[in-house]
Amino acid sequence: MPQYFEVHPHNPQPRLLTQAVELIKRGGVLAIPTDSSYALVCQLDDKAAVDKLRRIRQVDERHHLTLLCADLSELASYAKVDNQQYRLLKLATPGAFTFILDASKEVPRRVSHPSRKTIGLRVPNHNVVHELLALYGAPLLGTTLIMPGDTQPLNEPDEIREQLRHAVDGVLDAGACTLEPTTVLDLTPMRTGGAPEVVRDGAGDWRALGLEA
Repeated sequence: MPQYFEVHPHNPQPRLLTQAVELIKRGGVLAIPTDSSYALVCQLDDKAAVDKLRRIRQVDERHHLTLLCADLSELASYAKVDNQQYRLLKLATPGAFTFILDASKEVPRRVSHPSRKTIGLRVPNHNVVHELLALYGAPLLGTTLIMPGDTQPLNEPDEIREQLRHAVDGVLDAGACTLEPTTVLDLTPMRTGGAPEVVRDGAGDWRALGLEA
């Protein structure tokens, strides 16, 4: 059975988050709440953990994984961001958006898209994630907790613990999240004068950013 950490959604207990961070540092894959839905996370530079995360989701290297960052400055360290992209990112973060951007050299090649050399990045607006990232001290690699064959992410911590009891190493329970995954925006066309592309219409309101379909 995975380790189970029941934390307050707004004021998570530091002792429990510290234990969760130690589990991640030992190579664990955890299910954590976010401002959109539950996600699976692990260390960026741990190949075995990343492979395990992919196996749980049954996705290959062409599926964009996402770096969960504490803030915009951290995000910019892992992606190539021009001034126009930065202005849009500043409007949208923190929030329920995932951005596809050109990966910087800080991102291992095995976790970026194999042909496009891009990576998903986001800055969640959720106290538990914020405190977890602060304790960990670096971004975490993640993916929405949508199981193979499902169209919606898992939402209830008890269900996650039961269904993934032989797959994940820990569950961070802060109550139910929404059932809506992030909005995914591909910002790479902006580097050549194009417009951002809405890859997935989700929890983030991309129209509020002044974008058009």
